[in-house]
Amino acid sequence: MTEDTKTKRPRRSFTDEFKAEAVKLVLDGDKAVAQVAKDLDLTVSALAKWGERARADQGKGRPGFLTSAEKAELSELRKEVRNLRMEREIL
Repeated sequence: MTEDTKTKRPRRSFTDEFKAEAVKLVLDGDKAVAQVAKDLDLTVSALAKWGERARADQGKGRPGFLTSAEKAELSELRKEVRNLRMEREIL
């Protein structure tokens, strides 16, 4: 494919409410992830990832898949380690 036939779509951001409603359509409805993604003009991978995150947050996720709270905590801990390493190097 050439660049003219396949243009890259600009990165979009979605609210947590939108993501929750999209996941709810998949989990509560009788439509497949691919159909809901098409209806909402989303990529299948994005909708699937949101679904995995929602299941993890409900305690029904795959082993090893972090919940939103765990992911936020990990991010904070990494930031703290980075700061502590900088402080140690300064000393």
